[in-house]
Amino acid sequence: MGLPWIGETYEFYKAQRNNKVFEEFVEPRRTKYGNIFKTRLMGSPTVVVNGAFANRFFLSNEFKLVVSSWPSASVQLMGPNSIMEKQGDQHRRIRGIVSSSLTCNGLESLVPKICSSVEMHLKRHWQGLGTISLFRSTKMLTFSIVFECLLGIRVEHGMLEMFERVLEGVFAIPVDCPGTTFWRAKRARMEIEEMLLNIIRKKRKEIEESPGLEEKEGVLLSGLVVGLIQGEISEAEVVDNVVLLVFAAHDTTSFAIAMVCRMLAHHPRCYARLLQEHMEIKSSKNVGETLTLEDTKKMKYTWQVARESIRLFPPIFGSFRKAIVDIEYEGFIIPKGWKVLWTTYGSHYNEEHFTDPQTFKPSRFDEPIAPYVYVPFGGGPRICAGYQLAKFNILIFLHYMVTLYDWSLIHPDEPITMDPLPFPCHGMPIKISPKL
Repeated sequence: MGLPWIGETYEFYKAQRNNKVFEEFVEPRRTKYGNIFKTRLMGSPTVVVNGAFANRFFLSNEFKLVVSSWPSASVQLMGPNSIMEKQGDQHRRIRGIVSSSLTCNGLESLVPKICSSVEMHLKRHWQGLGTISLFRSTKMLTFSIVFECLLGIRVEHGMLEMFERVLEGVFAIPVDCPGTTFWRAKRARMEIEEMLLNIIRKKRKEIEESPGLEEKEGVLLSGLVVGLIQGEISEAEVVDNVVLLVFAAHDTTSFAIAMVCRMLAHHPRCYARLLQEHMEIKSSKNVGETLTLEDTKKMKYTWQVARESIRLFPPIFGSFRKAIVDIEYEGFIIPKGWKVLWTTYGSHYNEEHFTDPQTFKPSRFDEPIAPYVYVPFGGGPRICAGYQLAKFNILIFLHYMVTLYDWSLIHPDEPITMDPLPFPCHGMPIKISPKL
């Protein structure tokens, strides 16, 4: 269990900082003690579990045996009224409103808008340049897509930086003293809340005065505001869930895109096959004609490449749960109040589930993957509501990138670090040149 209170927190954070939670923290202990072992992290006795069976057991028993458990700083900055903190019926109520806007059918009307955002972004930020920071560029893009396509909010100068200041504090020590990381994050969160309240109240007035407007723009924000008008959700819940969505959607997706490009650069045969898939789609379109939902369904190999890249480099390493009753599991009793940590690596890097797991092999996804084996988007009642949005963002961006530009990595083996989410430490600079 390590030192009193501190436990093995230092070792955990050190491994996390190196983006090697599995290799440097989980795997050595799993090898020594087995797929389930106990430790102490951030003051809490914690049981670490591994494998698809563990994923199924704990993720599917959300609200029954365990509940989501986030650090105090995360709760304060994301907001206590987000679905991250809601339980049972309250969680289902808010998730229903959010999910209805993020289903495949709900996003169909957004495909042309996402295409337009990608084309405009490449024109503004890539055209005429020889090198760009891919990770930074895709962060700007995915941030704009969430705000302008899903929320109907125009991105103003400084907004991305304001949200990034909040992100810096989500795993910080929650000391609200001037100069601390948490203090700066809290100030930024207050600015964001003030901005969103003005936008939400304006949107409410527009919808009340013009019924049907909610169907035309800002589909997700409109859905939340309609719920507010109908008394299904409070104003604070709208604000907190918009904040959570922005963080959940843009940083993780930009990292996923960066890792797909990294693996394509390392595997030229895979890249050639992916490029052919997209050139065939492009050749079927008229000049100026945008992609459709049906076009994204043709990107089967691209999605296999993306899934395999995300398996090897999951944007989220796992998450904590808290036992709300004594739990009998694998011959042990996990006491009520203890934390449970499940990790994506516990099944993604497990030879029982993926043969030669460290090898990049998109063909793994030719066949269906068993439930709770592949879990980059979580599982159970808290499975990521933005899964389809992330998929569309990745597929559409890659289409325009590979059909419009030739590119190569400047640092092919660039280290991946984490603070608090993983990112390529140099921003993944790439050389680019327009295709002739």
